[in-house]
Amino acid sequence: MRKLTFAMNTSLDGYIAAPGNDLGWSVPSDELFQWWSDRVGATGLALYGRKLWETMSSHWPTADQQPGATPAAIEYAGRWRAMPKVVFSSTTSTVNWNTRLVTDDAVTEITRLKTRNGGPMDVGGATLAAAAMRAQLIDEYVIVTHPVLVGGGTPIFMALDNWVNLSLVETRTFPDGVVLTRYETRR
Repeated sequence: MRKLTFAMNTSLDGYIAAPGNDLGWSVPSDELFQWWSDRVGATGLALYGRKLWETMSSHWPTADQQPGATPAAIEYAGRWRAMPKVVFSSTTSTVNWNTRLVTDDAVTEITRLKTRNGGPMDVGGATLAAAAMRAQLIDEYVIVTHPVLVGGGTPIFMALDNWVNLSLVETRTFPDGVVLTRYETRR
């Protein structure tokens, strides 16, 4: 069975985006950016909700062609385009860059994808991840906490029906006081 991980940047007060979908607080250090790039390079399949897809697809497909693109951004853009992706949306009509669109029930499709052969899967986007959490499909949580309080916005965790018990398996500190914590789901 494929492993499903929810990996996300969050503010210390638990938001993945500040009001107005502002992500300016989560600009990564070079070391953290390389960690995210390596993660994209190792992901067998990325699962996106509509909002995260719109954010990622508005920048990364051509980021390596922009004036002043750094070697790290060039590497990430290539990895992102090459990574197989599934977008779950009932309002999006087209997707590109090695991506498949699913308009049916997300939990049913994620359950099916977990049983297939292939590398590890990442789920991104608060709403899609919440559906996977409620269905108890997430095997690992990677929380990258930035030392900032944004006071509101999109919470990293939505309401759950039951507790999710976790075991801490890794902590790591990045420059600027950013802390990664990785947990496995205890079943």
